[in-house]
Amino acid sequence: MTDIRKDNPNFGYRSICAELRNRGYVVNHKKVQRLVQKLGIQVTSFTNKNSRYNSYKGKVDKVAPNRINKRFNTCIPHQKITTDTTEFKYYEVDAKGKLTIKKLYLDLIWICIILKLLVTVFPSSLMGNQ
Repeated sequence: MTDIRKDNPNFGYRSICAELRNRGYVVNHKKVQRLVQKLGIQVTSFTNKNSRYNSYKGKVDKVAPNRINKRFNTCIPHQKITTDTTEFKYYEVDAKGKLTIKKLYLDLIWICIILKLLVTVFPSSLMGNQ
């Protein structure tokens, strides 16, 4: 087993077990795993327990300048209009009993002169997502 590990440093216990079987040995994969752990020849290059998933990709697009700067009140009608889109996922059961994931988009439009909120709801079929 140590010879196989020296020849192939990225072989784990499964690959070592397969190589031993190719060489004509009859071995149990659990026994190979225990021996690999006892000999301390486990592969550590693929274990990354401390890293978590991060979807941050840096600056992807051009960032729009912040022109409102938290000054939402104005005396001129329709001078400041802001928007926000939120996606909600929900489940629907079709006629065959199959569970499908649907998406619902909520568009909030703020007209800042009187702080009036207009709400528009779009189902996923109108947004082009299935």
